Formats: sequence, structure tokens, C-alpha cells
Amino acid sequence: MAIFRMSPPFLAGTNRVTIQMLQVIFAMIPAIAAMVYFFGPAVLINISLALTVALLAEAILLKLRKRPVKPFITDGSAAVTAILLAVAIPPLSPWWLTVTGVLFAIVFAKHLYGGLGYNPFNPAMIGYVLLLVSFPLEMTTWLPVKSLTDNPLDLHSAFQLIFYGQTNAGWVADTVSGATPLDTMKTQIGQSIAPAYIVNQNLFGSLGGLGWEWINIWFAVGGLYLLYRRVISWHVPVAMIGTMFVLSGVTYLFAPEITGSPLFHLMSGGTMIGAFFIATDPVSGSTTVKGRLVFGAGVGALTYIIRVWGGYPDGVAFAVLLMNMLAPLIDYYTQPKVYGATK
Repeated sequence: MAIFRMSPPFLAGTNRVTIQMLQVIFAMIPAIAAMVYFFGPAVLINISLALTVALLAEAILLKLRKRPVKPFITDGSAAVTAILLAVAIPPLSPWWLTVTGVLFAIVFAKHLYGGLGYNPFNPAMIGYVLLLVSFPLEMTTWLPVKSLTDNPLDLHSAFQLIFYGQTNAGWVADTVSGATPLDTMKTQIGQSIAPAYIVNQNLFGSLGGLGWEWINIWFAVGGLYLLYRRVISWHVPVAMIGTMFVLSGVTYLFAPEITGSPLFHLMSGGTMIGAFFIATDPVSGSTTVKGRLVFGAGVGALTYIIRVWGGYPDGVAFAVLLMNMLAPLIDYYTQPKVYGATK
């Protein structure tokens, strides 16, 4: 048998992690543009701040761990974590809130477990849940969509509110913030939801929350791009969205007074970003084909349960982290049969 040997120099192979992370970021651009349109330039300030803190923390931790900085800081994983966290928190969050969440995600949820590929939990969701539990008021106070305010904040005013808590005009965050559609729905539990759509026509859109429905649609479009590029597989998104649709449909059919419609749940909150960009994390999620279906269904069911009966308006982050805990067990019981095995 002939053996062929190649002599140096060798061509450097492409970094597949970097390519995939860049495609994830590219897929989020339309939804981010929609968020900027509906909530103003404060979204861009949050993303810029989160990216800066994430990359600095990544570099410092790599130095402390005596790991090469350049190949890891340019792989895009820290940037994806920062962007996911930045778009999940309210646009006018004070600067220290964003910094705290990003630092906790990078330092504790990623590097203390060994870095990329070793983290058992989704870092962005760990940072998000820390902020939500520790600062519930700041984390549930969102700007109304652009069409609901006569004086949308410009870039300078948004910068002043985020870093100084007040603008030159005397505005503070509380005066230009309000509840999200999911918050409003939760306060309506025990009452009829139908009047809520009539009374709050400015808050609810035709499918979900006004503005939120378009943001979710664009996250779904970005997710379809990732499916087309084979960055993610269809199993988790389909299982999560399908489970939420079925559960919300059954509940809405028999008890419409305690929940919104299936389309409302799919087009509000973090449903689509959770289905396509968060629950599909290949490190903290299930790795087997059947396991991904179970994982996605679990995230969908827990998200819906927390939304309707839990103490928080949206349950995507909690659902993902709870299923992260179960991922090893799911993989253990869903391993494919070894070729030639009889059992």
C-alpha cells in the first residue's frame, strides 16, 4: 500500500467555530435592526457596551489561564454571548447592569468551567437569570415601542439615560418605560384576556405584542438562515415551537381567561431567539438526534408553564438552564444503537 506524505508548509485550515459564530451574528442582524427601529438606538449602545466588556474579560481570563489570546478571542463565542445578553435585557438598562451580566457570563459561566466547549450551562442565560433574580425591576422595565411614544429617544438621550440615569431634559428611565405584552398578560390572569386586546390596542399587535411580533419574525428568519447553512439542526427549534403551540392551543381552547393565544406566545417575548439562537447551543444542549427533540420539547413546555403559572413574564432563560441540567441524562438514554448490537 502506497503512503503519500505531504511536506511543509501546510495550508492553515479554516476555523469552523469562528465561521459558525460569525454566521450566528449575521443571522441576528435583521432582528437587531427591528429592535432598533421599535426601541431606538439604546439597543446599539447596549450591544456595544456588552461586546467591549465581553472581549476585555475574555482576554484577561485567557491571560490568567495562560492560554493563547488571539485564537480564542477571535473565535466569536464571547461576541455571541454578549449580543444575546444585550438584546435580552431592556434597552435602557443602566450600564452597570449590562456590565454585571456580561462579566458573570464570561467569567463564571464560561471560563471557570474551562472555557468554550466545557460550559454545562448557556453563558448568556446564566448572566440573564442572575440579573433577573437580583434586579427584577430593572430587568422588567422596557421602553414602549417607537409608535407608542411621541418623543422617541435619540442616541444622545439614550446614552445619558444608560450612563447617567437622566437626560438634560430631566427624563429618567421610569418616565419613558413600561410593561411588555407578556407582563400585561400575566397581570390579566384570572380575568378575560379578550378585553385586554381591546383595551390595549396600542400594546398588542395582530399576532403578538406590537413590535415584538416583528422582532420574533426576524429572529425566525435568521434561524431559517442558520438551518439553511447547517449551523444548527431543525430538531430543537421545531420541538420547542411545536410544544409551545400545542400547549398554548389546548389551554386557550379550554381556559382562554388565563392565557394568550398560541400565536401570541410564539410571537411575543424571547420565543424565536430562544428556539433558534439559545436552545440550539451545541455545548450545553443535547447532542443526540432524539435527545435534541426531547431537549427542545422540554424547553418549550417549561417556557410556557413559567409564562402562565410561574412568577416571571417570560420563561425562556429558566427553561433553557433547567434543560441544560438534564442534557447529560437525556443523551444517556437517547444514544443511537451501535451498529451490529442486538440490544
